[in-house]
Amino acid sequence: MNAYVLVAEDDVKQAEVIRRYLDREGHSALVVHDGRAAIDEVRRRQPDLLVLDVMMPLVDGLDVCRVLRRECDVPVLMLTARSTEEDLLLGLDLGADDYMTKPYSPRELMARIRTLLRRTRATLSVDDPVIRIGALAVDPVRRTVGLDGRQVVCTPGEFEILAAMAAEPERVFTRRQLLALTRGFDRYITERTIDVHILNLRKKIEAVPRRPAYLQTVYGVGYKLVDGSRAH
Repeated sequence: MNAYVLVAEDDVKQAEVIRRYLDREGHSALVVHDGRAAIDEVRRRQPDLLVLDVMMPLVDGLDVCRVLRRECDVPVLMLTARSTEEDLLLGLDLGADDYMTKPYSPRELMARIRTLLRRTRATLSVDDPVIRIGALAVDPVRRTVGLDGRQVVCTPGEFEILAAMAAEPERVFTRRQLLALTRGFDRYITERTIDVHILNLRKKIEAVPRRPAYLQTVYGVGYKLVDGSRAH
């Protein structure tokens, strides 16, 4: 599973440790030390994964994630010394796919990277059809989402949740079940993570996010995906 990994970390020593571990696992790694360079490099050659420190000069990691999520769906693993739940949820809300707090074990970081790469590269048989739920189309092979013919850009974590729910429309998923689909997040995170992902997905696929037609809440239980076109 050789991959091109961009490491955006202003701590030169930490960046070098990450680069060496990636090199041992057969990956190609490029290191940059500020947020502007990270954005420029992703635009030049989109990596298979971006390891992104939050506290960086010129442009911080949160703003890097905010900018990139408007342009592409590169998987993002954030690194930060901030460990509160609010900080974790803010990073996820901006589109991060995983979040590790410092200090961390380089071996655990590599395990997280392997998990993200497997998840984003996993595909189903080419014979599997596109899943259509009303005007919503989820392609598990190309890992794309469409709505009324337009492309909907989802983060890998968002896609995993939406694809799983699309495969079983009308099924009610608990937050714990959906959280299991996005394993690899920081071990301190709670099931509120799922609420953030659902909120972000609603912003992308619902005409009126506050009155969702597709991603519906089942109060006291969790969420389900239904044919939203029937609501109109």
